[in-house]
Amino acid sequence: MAAVSLSVSTVKPLGDRIFIKVSESEERTAGGILLPDTAKEKPQVGEVVQVGPGKRNEDGSRQAPEVSVGDKVLYSKYAGTDIKLGTDEFVLLSEKDILAIVD
Repeated sequence: MAAVSLSVSTVKPLGDRIFIKVSESEERTAGGILLPDTAKEKPQVGEVVQVGPGKRNEDGSRQAPEVSVGDKVLYSKYAGTDIKLGTDEFVLLSEKDILAIVD
């Protein structure tokens, strides 16, 4: 998985790509133990920030994505490209890598 650092103001995904802002990872375990940065797992939950126009069907029409801006989603652990804009972390991935919409 590649990590990219960008200095742009907007990112517009193409095709069936989804741009997700990564949620903060937990700093403590359920038992209250403080985790150092090296022991934290990469979060797999984030909020959809931008959505591409959708995947093209065989007849040339577009299939609208199932997620929309503002949805909180669970995505595959090793999916997508990590992107850093300023201090915020994002991931750009294909719609097929989204596993579920969570509340």
